[in-house]
Amino acid sequence: MPSVPSSSAGRSAPPAGVATTVEEVGEFGVIARVVAALPQPAATTLLGPGDDCAVLAAPDGRVVTSVDVLVDGVHFRSDWATGEQIGRRAALAAMSDVAAMGAVPTALLVGLAAPGTTDAGLLQQIGAGLSAAAAEVGADVVGGDVTSAPVLMISVTVIGTLGGVAPVLRSGAGVGDVVALTGRIGWAAAGLAVLTRGFRSPAAAVGAYRVPEPPLAQGPVAAVTGATAMIDVSDGLLADLGHIADASGVAIDLRSRALTVPARLLEVGSALGKDPMTWLLTGGDDHPLAATFPDTASVPEGWTVIGRVSAGAGVTVDGATYEGDAGWDHFRSGR
Repeated sequence: MPSVPSSSAGRSAPPAGVATTVEEVGEFGVIARVVAALPQPAATTLLGPGDDCAVLAAPDGRVVTSVDVLVDGVHFRSDWATGEQIGRRAALAAMSDVAAMGAVPTALLVGLAAPGTTDAGLLQQIGAGLSAAAAEVGADVVGGDVTSAPVLMISVTVIGTLGGVAPVLRSGAGVGDVVALTGRIGWAAAGLAVLTRGFRSPAAAVGAYRVPEPPLAQGPVAAVTGATAMIDVSDGLLADLGHIADASGVAIDLRSRALTVPARLLEVGSALGKDPMTWLLTGGDDHPLAATFPDTASVPEGWTVIGRVSAGAGVTVDGATYEGDAGWDHFRSGR
């Protein structure tokens, strides 16, 4: 990947003699710096950071949980984003999985691994970004771990509550259901294409790659209004709808005309010689939600019907097999 100027260039220099790297600060120094910035716990957090474990309330009697692992150079680049942006991205990506089950995020556990030469301030900023994103939906960062590694890595375990509703699985789509989508799509893929070329504009596309805007509140809404299956679109719309099709034993056909390419992405596509529809169909990292519903009447406001479920297998576009990669696969794809 081409290099771009480091986003750390704008940080204020620490006073002379003050420890600045992870090696100098030490494991517990890093933890202390990150924890010091955390807000007061929400009602569901009975005991936060500082002990061997956190203690959480589970008023629903059930806990929804998932884990995301992000690696510098694979899921993000620390020279393309600030620490706070990286932290927000990590938290939002993890919480989107909980939303896709129809649940509300309540707590995050974070593992940070980094080379000893890493700026300790960067990890502190990552912690601040994680905490800020969690707080926006009423969740807490309740604990975690810090260790050394050859490359910067972030592991986020997210915990959520279903609030009395049944979880929405990938396996519930039925023949005759409609497929709907909510949230921004294609923007992050366009931003990645721009950054890979060595540019940092347009800001809207680059910003979408740095920090997603998953529609977290729409997951529980869809669950209440009758979603039969749902998924977080992290690796590409076709690839992730393929998971629903496989789990449900059905076929899904998308209508390309239902996916509107924003004017800004048309401009970016023209400048880079790319078909922007490819970004909408196969690009990841925006984390919109895709779901199936029994009929159009049950599709909530803010969702767009983009296809239909039928008997068969696989995902098609306008009735035809899509030519090319359907999305991102960490062990098969290359950037």
